[in-house]
Amino acid sequence: RMPRATFFLLGSMLARSPGLAKEMAAAGHEIGIHGWHHRPLLLRGPRATYDDLARARDAVAEVTGRPPTLFRPPYGVMNTAAHLTCRRLGLTPTLWTAWGEDWRKRATPDSVHRTVTRDLSGGGTILLHDSDCTSAPDSWRTTLAALPRVLDTCETRGWRVGPLREHGVPGL
Repeated sequence: RMPRATFFLLGSMLARSPGLAKEMAAAGHEIGIHGWHHRPLLLRGPRATYDDLARARDAVAEVTGRPPTLFRPPYGVMNTAAHLTCRRLGLTPTLWTAWGEDWRKRATPDSVHRTVTRDLSGGGTILLHDSDCTSAPDSWRTTLAALPRVLDTCETRGWRVGPLREHGVPGL
């Protein structure tokens, strides 16, 4: 019953588990990048920003056989260097309209569901995390436990869940 989704991968995590990314792509999930390292772009210069995103883009393309077109910036913060880099690399910066705050230590499946659905009105893009490499330990388990209720709520409200490319997002 789990739908397909868009996953924004860190290149450093992809390098540790390339088979998982390949499996995700083969299952029909859309793969975007989240950079190589999870570092704030505001602290990086133009060259470091370019190198980070290009390295992640190339790694995803190599593993999945398909160059990514989406980039979700760490912490949702872009700067001029990131915008220019995205343009040069053919990436569309992508943010979200609702998040579950699932990376927090105090998050529970109920709090994730409540936070996500509170911020959605007529649909939107939900940010959830599939890893705890930059979050509280085992936070991904909280996210996984919240998913059935989030999906049920979306279904009840008549919203279609799936990868961004299936939702007519401009620029994709």
